[in-house]
Amino acid sequence: MDLHMMNCELLATCSALGYLEGDTYHKEPDCLESVKDLIRYLRHEDETRDVRQQLGAAQILQSDLLPILTQHHQDKPLFDAVIRLMVNLTQPALLCFGNLPKEPSFRHHFLQVLTYLQAYKEAFASEKAFGVLSETLYELLQLGWEERQEEDNLLIERILLLVRNILHVPADLDQEKIDDDASAHDQLLWAIHLSGLDDLLLFLASSSAEEQWSLHVLEIVSLMFRDQNPEQLAGVGQGRLAQERSADFAELEVLRQREMAEKKTRALQRGNRHSRFGGSYIVQGLKSIGERDLIFHKGLHNLRNYSSDLGKQPKKVPKRRQAARELSIQRRSALNVRLFLRDFCSEFLENCYNRLMGSVKDHLLREKAQQHDETYYMWALAFFMAFNRAASFRPGLVSETLSVRTFHFIEQNLTNYYEMMLTDRKEAASWARRMHLALKAYQELLATVNEMDISPDEAVRESSRIIKNNIFYVMEYRELFLALFRKFDERCQPRSFLRDLVETTHLFLKMLERFCRSRGNLVVQNKQKKRRKKKKKVLDQAIVSGNVPSSPEEVEAVWPALAEQLQCCAQNSELSMDSVVPFDAASEVPVEEQRAEAMVRIQDCLLAGQAPQALTLLRSAREVWPEGDVFGSQDISPEEEIQLLKQILSAPLPRQQGPEERGAEEEEEEEEEEEEELQVVQVSEKEFNFLDYLKRFACSTVVRAYVLLLRSYQQNSAHTNHCIVKMLHRLAHDLKMEALLFQLSVFCLFNRLLSDPAAGAYKELVTFAKYILGKFFALAAVNQKAFVELLFWKNTAVVREMTEGYGSLDDRSSSRRAPTWSPEEEAHLRELYLANKDVEGQDVVEAILAHLNTVPRTRKQIIHHLVQMGLADSVKDFQRKGTHIVLWTGDQELELQRLFEEFRDSDDVLGHIMKNITAKRSRARIVDKLLALGLVAERRELYKKRQKKLASSILPNGAESLKDFCQEDLEEEENLPEEDSEEEEEGGSEAEQVQGSLVLSNENLGQSLHQEGFSIPLLWLQNCLIRAADDREEDGCSQAVPLVPLTEENEEAMENEQFQQLLRKLGVRPPASGQETFWRIPAKLSPTQLRRAAASLSQPEEEQKLQPELQPKVPGEQGSDEEHCKEHRAQALRALLLAHKKKAGLASPEEEDAVGKEPLKAAPKKRQLLDSDEEQEEDEGRNRAPELGAPGIQKKKRYQIEDDEDD
Repeated sequence: MDLHMMNCELLATCSALGYLEGDTYHKEPDCLESVKDLIRYLRHEDETRDVRQQLGAAQILQSDLLPILTQHHQDKPLFDAVIRLMVNLTQPALLCFGNLPKEPSFRHHFLQVLTYLQAYKEAFASEKAFGVLSETLYELLQLGWEERQEEDNLLIERILLLVRNILHVPADLDQEKIDDDASAHDQLLWAIHLSGLDDLLLFLASSSAEEQWSLHVLEIVSLMFRDQNPEQLAGVGQGRLAQERSADFAELEVLRQREMAEKKTRALQRGNRHSRFGGSYIVQGLKSIGERDLIFHKGLHNLRNYSSDLGKQPKKVPKRRQAARELSIQRRSALNVRLFLRDFCSEFLENCYNRLMGSVKDHLLREKAQQHDETYYMWALAFFMAFNRAASFRPGLVSETLSVRTFHFIEQNLTNYYEMMLTDRKEAASWARRMHLALKAYQELLATVNEMDISPDEAVRESSRIIKNNIFYVMEYRELFLALFRKFDERCQPRSFLRDLVETTHLFLKMLERFCRSRGNLVVQNKQKKRRKKKKKVLDQAIVSGNVPSSPEEVEAVWPALAEQLQCCAQNSELSMDSVVPFDAASEVPVEEQRAEAMVRIQDCLLAGQAPQALTLLRSAREVWPEGDVFGSQDISPEEEIQLLKQILSAPLPRQQGPEERGAEEEEEEEEEEEEELQVVQVSEKEFNFLDYLKRFACSTVVRAYVLLLRSYQQNSAHTNHCIVKMLHRLAHDLKMEALLFQLSVFCLFNRLLSDPAAGAYKELVTFAKYILGKFFALAAVNQKAFVELLFWKNTAVVREMTEGYGSLDDRSSSRRAPTWSPEEEAHLRELYLANKDVEGQDVVEAILAHLNTVPRTRKQIIHHLVQMGLADSVKDFQRKGTHIVLWTGDQELELQRLFEEFRDSDDVLGHIMKNITAKRSRARIVDKLLALGLVAERRELYKKRQKKLASSILPNGAESLKDFCQEDLEEEENLPEEDSEEEEEGGSEAEQVQGSLVLSNENLGQSLHQEGFSIPLLWLQNCLIRAADDREEDGCSQAVPLVPLTEENEEAMENEQFQQLLRKLGVRPPASGQETFWRIPAKLSPTQLRRAAASLSQPEEEQKLQPELQPKVPGEQGSDEEHCKEHRAQALRALLLAHKKKAGLASPEEEDAVGKEPLKAAPKKRQLLDSDEEQEEDEGRNRAPELGAPGIQKKKRYQIEDDEDD
């Protein structure tokens, strides 16, 4: 669609606004509705902003909206709607398009909208429009806060936004007038002054009741003073100062000298006699395209300007590599406008600055402002403080921003902008502009503090001294300029940023040097990032120091004191386990294989006398590794815990090589794989040395930035050139590092400077260039390689070698370097490595260190040299943690097969293999190899087989046999981790007794499960065990049988933790992770063992409770049909169970009589069941006492104690 042809609906809407007849505007009856329709159209415009362009092309604002605004402002609804429409039409083009479009089509639309905005700005440059706005704003501000409505506040905000939008429109550079001429922006400022709007802005800035408009006012003020120089503005109307006259005279003198030099050159080029034939010459030593000498067809006076690049197409620089362009242009406005702005600045400083800046700072800190609003704050700080310093310096007018907190705020934002420029590459130019604003504010803060030093007021000078003391003390303020120089990027940051950075650095160094001289010695803050290793625990320190018992006699002597501590800790039920983790989560060793290390840590705690830590660690380890009850069962008593800790204390546990056996050189090494390294910022104080700080600037990046700015010495001001030369002179003369400037591009710049006709105006630059060239030629007479060094930028090390001689740096650092390896030492190292690499149980590097008797070496040096020689792939191959994996040879595999065939029928296959194998290996390695060779199908085949106690089988109900069976099953269920020691696998009689005492009886578990309502799942489990026993007797072979729950009750029971604990006690194996779903009855259990396990679950009293009642029931206590079905099912299962017991010969006469009499008994009522729990427990204890003997009596006593405690 052609945007220059207006849409018919839009055209009809605009026609309904009204018409202009002469100077009078007649509005239509539907004018208000038409304005609202235009607002609605703008709200739904497309991405090309078509509605906005059509309204701009039709000049609706100039021909309709402005006349309505000036002539019909009494109509409040219409006035409000017109203000809303104007705010929308005049909003910046960047806000309309989001950012500067890169596509040509959208760029065209962007420029078209910008053109219409510039037309709007010219139309607003009239006193009438701003007169109406100022009158309306004045009437609204006259209302108190209790009389002002929400609509009034909205209208105030819209008027301020409209003024902001008009002032924000950029100037048309093609139509921009020269200095001292009135531009569109100047005309707009003059209209604001005539309308009195500037006074209203000052009132808003100074009134404490109007703080909500502080950011709007500050934004408008910043746009009013756009393109203005505060120092020039301060001198308006005071006549030309002597400094300005001298600067203008020097500039004119430079131009006159260049003009005279050009005239002289042209005069020398013309000969006395005109000749059309200039001649042709052969230039010897200068080759042409071929191998012949160059032929020059012009006069000899032109030969000096000859270059091989003449006539060539200059190479285009990609956009991403082009230097950033200057966006801010300063110009002089008309004299009357400058006088108005000067008076405005003076009134603003005296009445508004401190209050407004404090309010804006509060908004920024409380995050009440919009994003990037802090840039207006930094601009105002830099502009008005510079104006105050140039006009009549009065520190009290800018006291709000003259503090250490302001320095910190500016430095924090400057650092943030700097980091965002490095990370957000797409918006790097925007971040660079914000960083430039922050740098200007920082520069002005330093200039103001410097001006305070020469104040006649003693209080002002003391305030300056306090501020400088705080600024120079903190390290971040001193390191800021170094960071900005090192990361300077001319693609994002313009040349003006570099100029301000150089001038600010010059001012900072001058103030710092003067402060150091006046103080004599200056103490500053110093921060260092140190890499320290993770601190070891106290128990490790105690063990390393050797202050622990080692012999069995000493351990026995220490135990009574530990036992007292453990008794006190065991009674404390609130002992926290949260802060103790028994495993290393960052270790490469799996958590399942760290049980032995946790056992060693418990023993270390006991040896160090830290009983509470040992008990806490034991309980934490029990939570992490509950399988096998290695650290005790879940319901272990305090006395059993103490006995277990005593066994751990006296057990000979396997330990890794201690730190005391390692050399002192290895303790200084940093081993990232073994210990966590932390970067800690250490804050300290040191005496400041100015020359040491200046050495930080002696690097190629800083020098290149200064040289880059020096290339434009003709456009630079005299002060800028002085700042550049002063810094380079500090590096070359004060630090004696003139070789930093020995670079070919710098010498080309010096050549251009010395050959400049106006070189007399740059006497300081010429003197410095001659000084550097003299130093270079003096060095070149001694060092002929200095000419080659011209091609490179140099650091301080290369500079020292150039001046002091090559190799001098190596001589200084030779004492710190590692000694070189001779061929004999490398051959000896190779022999030692090949001889010790296959030996398991020892560290290869330790063995090499023990036999390497030549030059002292560290572990790190040996490891790195082994990697360099190609004997090892990586440094990680020599980690101390974990077991060193050694490959199996063919002879070792044959020996392992032979030993397995020899001892496969023994009770302890793995133990016999480890005793007789030649190459000692860990248990885990042998088990893995047996599995890899296919000699065994699973790890359980290698478990130690326990001898059955036959005497216990004669006890009634097989109670003791079942206890031994559970004991054996738990021992066989344990895995064989590599950390387990030989003593733990064999296990003495004392260990068996302790472990047996930790097993919770199946009868107690069954009783508790009966009470929780798991009677039917228990009967189902009994039936499964007996069925499996019958099948194994009939088939003669056994295999794992899964327990598949087919009912919801059985599924819930299988998910219960207490029921799962009972399954483990019975020997039922849990499902393998990721491979199985159901619990399984292991194939190793014999039919007799299965029947004994099933018999241990029988509960005669509970069976009687679950029998259906045959006696007449009370009507209120009758159960549902579902309960009857469950009871009949339970009765059938018990009958089936009794039949299997009879078949196995395990049923007692009492059980047969009980079952026979069961139908004649009535179940007790539910109330009786709930009320008689304690009585039934006592009856059960009395009934079982004659059957089980002593164990039953012990249980009775334990239950009585627990009941007493409950009471």
